[in-house]
Amino acid sequence: MAQSLQLHSFGPNEWSKMTFPESPREIYTQNPLVEVICQLKFAPILKIETEPPAAFQELLRKEYPLMQEAVVGQILFPPEVMKAFRDTVPALMQGRAYHFASSDEVWKIALTRDFIALSATHYTRWEEFRSRLEVILKALVDVYAPAFFVRVGLRYRDVIRKSMEGLQGLNWADLLQPHILGELGAPNIANAVQHTAREVVISLDNGLGQVRVLHGLIRQAGDTDFSYSIDSDFFSEGRTELNDVFRVLDLFNREAGRLFRWCTTPLLHRRLGASELP
Repeated sequence: MAQSLQLHSFGPNEWSKMTFPESPREIYTQNPLVEVICQLKFAPILKIETEPPAAFQELLRKEYPLMQEAVVGQILFPPEVMKAFRDTVPALMQGRAYHFASSDEVWKIALTRDFIALSATHYTRWEEFRSRLEVILKALVDVYAPAFFVRVGLRYRDVIRKSMEGLQGLNWADLLQPHILGELGAPNIANAVQHTAREVVISLDNGLGQVRVLHGLIRQAGDTDFSYSIDSDFFSEGRTELNDVFRVLDLFNREAGRLFRWCTTPLLHRRLGASELP
């Protein structure tokens, strides 16, 4: 019998345990967000690898009509073993991943024997992403019935480009907070910095996980100037029950918005055309 996926929301006390400073939810006319990825890992389900996911595809094919199958890795054996068994047991040599995409390829699903992921390259509001994820997880539960999740992850990749309207000619010190700037805050050398990259892992105050933040200068294709990337990967490792997954993801989403504003300045928000969401 398929398991049901019930959705839980935060109570007022849980929202008060946020790590980053309180700030309003905002939407941007010039959205710096280039990709959002949610990955949910579970104990391996061999059926996903040994049988084509036909039933899973049928539940989602209307919204995600494009499908590809890919090899995700190899199990390495001694050469003599590889030679003897390469043709007879190919399933032992490689893993399988199934990719489903919307017609415009903005929305993509990845399914392997131990995780499912949803990504979007055009993102406006969490509510849209969440509603799509609800449908996908219901399909996963109905077809494969994972017992629980062993890792819950939600990743946001923001890129601030000097080529954006209103940002030309500004210094990084105008756009980024001092605790993020590092050497880019030094007036005498900021324009001479050719590379900077930092990684920091921060435990969340609510005890539900951590966030790994990778940030630094990058060079975007076609741009003559550097851009600044803020890559925030929120994750919780350990057992998460099916009924708790959206409780965790809702918190990660709210922390992600606060983290971006913690990294950036009010001037940047204004120049990006920020408006507060209800």
